[in-house]
Amino acid sequence: MSEERNSQRIVIGGASSLLGGEVKSLLEESRFAGWDFRLVDEEHAAGVLTKAGGEPAVIQRVEEDTFRGARFAFLTGSSAFGKLCVGPARQAGTTIIDFSHATLSDPDVTPWFPKIEALTGRSVAKNARTFSVFSPGGTAVTSLALALRRHGLQRLVATIYRPVSEAGREGIEELEAQTSQLLTFQSVGHRVFGTQTAFNMLSRYGEESREDLRARLLEILAEVSAAMGDAEEDAKISMNLIHAPVFYGMAFSACVDLANSVEREKLAESCRSAGFIVQASGEPAPSNVSVAGETSLYLAEPVEDASREGSWWFWGTCDNLRVPAWSGVKLAEWLTT
Repeated sequence: MSEERNSQRIVIGGASSLLGGEVKSLLEESRFAGWDFRLVDEEHAAGVLTKAGGEPAVIQRVEEDTFRGARFAFLTGSSAFGKLCVGPARQAGTTIIDFSHATLSDPDVTPWFPKIEALTGRSVAKNARTFSVFSPGGTAVTSLALALRRHGLQRLVATIYRPVSEAGREGIEELEAQTSQLLTFQSVGHRVFGTQTAFNMLSRYGEESREDLRARLLEILAEVSAAMGDAEEDAKISMNLIHAPVFYGMAFSACVDLANSVEREKLAESCRSAGFIVQASGEPAPSNVSVAGETSLYLAEPVEDASREGSWWFWGTCDNLRVPAWSGVKLAEWLTT
């Protein structure tokens, strides 16, 4: 084995991001708790004092030897910063666990979410050097589509509701500020999203926005395509991405057409096998609030469409930060077993 394969060093790229903080927290609670964490980020975050492994740590900028001797590089920041890290990490022989979509278009990258082997029937090579961790929306839609293939999936149309925390701390701060400004009858600022996002549902942001819903949607579509691995099956899936004026928690609604007649409980059991926790009809439906801090995907019990035979509605939610962070840490644990 190479030096990197035996190393106990982990680099977290984008360490100051919300997802970077979640990854670090879960690593500190895992079998990697005693490992050496190196925190790096973009220039504006370099020099920030934080903690890693219970000890004071300073976030550093990426340098020539940042990834030297590292076993894993978790890329949790922006896609642009992720692309800056990929070359040096590969040159150092580090296994890349990419959340940033920087490597998503690379045909040699291995797609990953925890149930991908069981649902696709394709094995994941432990000797792969770059893994692309699916987003919460990509994981949810892919898992649902693959789970329902056994029931004759004909069509799946999903709407994913995106919280402002996907835009980082600045997105949270802008929603908080806009909410306060609107409640006190002040004009709102919109430096991040280019428009009013508080108390507002949107299919796109303003022209001056730093965020691009269409670009994020295309990333999720690319994740689903990578997992489906079949153009005919992939063509059955359509998605839209909508801004939701909430701080945390991804939610989605999906309508599914099935060729085979199936009972509700069998549908629910297929979803459970795919990794979903399905709430019974007598329980409250999952919400972006109820799933905070959870590592699983949650579904309400499937509901048959009132006017179309063979069509079913699904409602699901998950913690948009903890789910992908947990997925990436579980991948690293599996690679070291």
